Amino acid sequence: MSRIHLVVLYGGQSAEHDVSCVTAAHVLAAVDTTRYRVTPIGISTAGEWSLGTAAQAALAAGTDALPGRLDPHGAPVSVDLVLADQRATDEVTVVLPLLHGPLGEDGTVQGVFELADVAYAGSGVLGSALAMDKAMAKQVLSANGIAQGRYRAFRESDVTPGLPGELAAELGLPCFVKPANMGSSVGVAKAHSVEAVRDAIGAALTYDEWVVVEETITGREIEVAVLGGLRPEASVAGEIVPGEEFYSYDDKYVTDGAQLLIPAPLSSEDADTVRALAVRVFELLRCDGLARIDFFYEEGGRGFLCNEVNTMPGFTPISMYPKLWQASGLSYPALIDRLVELALERHARRRRNTAH
Repeated sequence: MSRIHLVVLYGGQSAEHDVSCVTAAHVLAAVDTTRYRVTPIGISTAGEWSLGTAAQAALAAGTDALPGRLDPHGAPVSVDLVLADQRATDEVTVVLPLLHGPLGEDGTVQGVFELADVAYAGSGVLGSALAMDKAMAKQVLSANGIAQGRYRAFRESDVTPGLPGELAAELGLPCFVKPANMGSSVGVAKAHSVEAVRDAIGAALTYDEWVVVEETITGREIEVAVLGGLRPEASVAGEIVPGEEFYSYDDKYVTDGAQLLIPAPLSSEDADTVRALAVRVFELLRCDGLARIDFFYEEGGRGFLCNEVNTMPGFTPISMYPKLWQASGLSYPALIDRLVELALERHARRRRNTAH
């Protein structure tokens, strides 16, 4: 087998489109071009797939020529061409879907890869869909005894004039209002009044027809990176100290005001506890390849409370997931290599299990 054909998929139709374009630029700068033949494919916000010819040319000229953000527009390309039958060559194709949010991280694109019988990094259809839908993920974790904060989930058709007041009475104020299917804190609001809850629900419904409302937890924000397939491993734990009232989109990508403490200042016992819990959550939600598991830590209270799971977390070199693995002894380029290896391993298992 010659070089692996690595298809780097970026952009997408979600509100996290720009984050994905930035992530892809960093990945292209880090990949070993002696090991991979790289094909960057951009997806516009309208859902059009294009060959990243400008990114290819920049990559050929040297990583210093790469822009800080890849352009998702270019010569139109069909999905069939991107995922062409690899039996005609001595290469094997692996897709690295650097897509965040709906229509990318939620199992939809993963289904395309399954139909095309091509290896891809990250969780499969079920794991991706389950982790993306915060309401369903919470149900599965609750059924398996994983401690979480108090919450309510409801559909747009369930919203009544009295619902904001009911939520405020049940969960307390302030509370957090979130679209059920979104990431990077897009559409998330901290509501301090019944009127603010009402407004936040309306805003969340512009992103998804399901909404999750959560109690405010006074605790430390602890994150763990999990990597692996049949035997997933946890990184050292990290802690987020938000620069704003909560870890918002601006705090993550615009102002860079948050502090990342790696490793988190935890006792060895607490660190072992949260790392084991992260692996357990990863397995319960049928994750694969990579995921970042986020917790709140109520010291002297309920302990570690699982907040949410990201199956395609921020993946720039300064993002929490790669930094956690760097602190655990795995460099950014080596992390990409490991994800490709895991994709090939899972694809081989899938072929054995679905052979006729």
